[in-house]
Amino acid sequence: MKKISFYTLGCKVNQSDTASMEKLFRDAGYEIVPFDEPSDICLINTCVVTNVGQGKSRRMIRRTIKREPKPLVVVTGCYPQTAPEEVASLEGVDLIVGTQDRGRIVELVEDRLQADEAAPLNDVHEMPKGTEFEELAAAVDESRDRAFLKIQEGCDQYCAYCIIPYARGHLRSRSLDSIRRETERLTAEGYREIVLIGIHLGCYGKENPDGPRLSDAVKAALSVPGVARIRLGSLESVEVEEALLDLMMQDSRLCAHLHLPLQAGCDRTLKAMHRPYDTATFAALLQNIRSRVPHVAITTDVIVGFPGETEEDFETSLQFCEACGFSKIHIFPYSRRQGTPAAAMPGQLSNREKQDRVHRLEAVDARGNAAYRKSLTGLDSTVLWERRNEAGFWEGFTPGYVRVYCRDPRENLEGIITPVHLENLFEDGLLGVIINN
Repeated sequence: MKKISFYTLGCKVNQSDTASMEKLFRDAGYEIVPFDEPSDICLINTCVVTNVGQGKSRRMIRRTIKREPKPLVVVTGCYPQTAPEEVASLEGVDLIVGTQDRGRIVELVEDRLQADEAAPLNDVHEMPKGTEFEELAAAVDESRDRAFLKIQEGCDQYCAYCIIPYARGHLRSRSLDSIRRETERLTAEGYREIVLIGIHLGCYGKENPDGPRLSDAVKAALSVPGVARIRLGSLESVEVEEALLDLMMQDSRLCAHLHLPLQAGCDRTLKAMHRPYDTATFAALLQNIRSRVPHVAITTDVIVGFPGETEEDFETSLQFCEACGFSKIHIFPYSRRQGTPAAAMPGQLSNREKQDRVHRLEAVDARGNAAYRKSLTGLDSTVLWERRNEAGFWEGFTPGYVRVYCRDPRENLEGIITPVHLENLFEDGLLGVIINN
């Protein structure tokens, strides 16, 4: 039995792809071992969303090549997809695979194991419009209660700062039948929460003008008997369908949580970024969502220090973020990414300026998070319990992804969803009491 280890850089979609490849190797009879242990094959799933991510990917590849005894080194993901010659030039790389053909990864590795030539086997190829969605099995998180089901791939938006459309190709989507089948499998295996994810999730089905939409994908997942929770990954604000909000109101199994990347709270910066909305549109959307879905959690991403962002622009963005009342802001200092329009823009900010702005936005995030948690005190909700911590508290998450702590004498609540009364703020979440029906 050959041993294989995996190392993943980057986003949840990358982590999902890695877990899917792990399953393929496990089903083929390989032993999966930790990356820091000796193995016959090392697979590195790379990231290029920033120059820092690409640099980390390159360093990890070089470090792996130097191992003794040397394993078969496989490099997959966005780095070989965007720079196949650069990856192939790293002496000691044996196989490179981009962001397609992961379903054939076992076959490709075995072909390389049997090959005599020293040059790496290059399986990277372009993904023109019409490329089919690669239907890999779903991934699971560390709790083993939550699964990530990728239902969409690719992006056609081409924001000024982003290389992902070049790395992931054009829009393509998993079929409704496949979503239903995979949800059935995951539910039968005991997963209590299924997170639907994609590179541009809100564009599910939009490669076909007459195709299904994200609300149809959610309905397909919810149609499975016994499914306990469906959660949505990140989606663009302009793609929030009314039908999706209707589902969120009608079916409590669809978590009342929307992650809507804002990226900047200043119209001038949004225009420079090539984002498809302005702050007035975004604010009106939030008002509509909150009027339709009580106590909905709205989280976001914000980039600070975009080229040309003045102090006045940033102050405008700060005030807008404060007014939006996000339950969580994921903050990213702008990272110059070669190959994108923003990399050549004038007005590049220093790291010191960007870090200063990060800290100022962190204060806004802390206030918004505390305010959202406080708004839930005194209410009833449900919690998917995941683990008992060292202090003896059970920990789990509400549909809005707020952490809840509970002292309960029961031996094991792991993987169980219970109704909970939310009492007060506690540490980074809320203190709750299980409601015994």
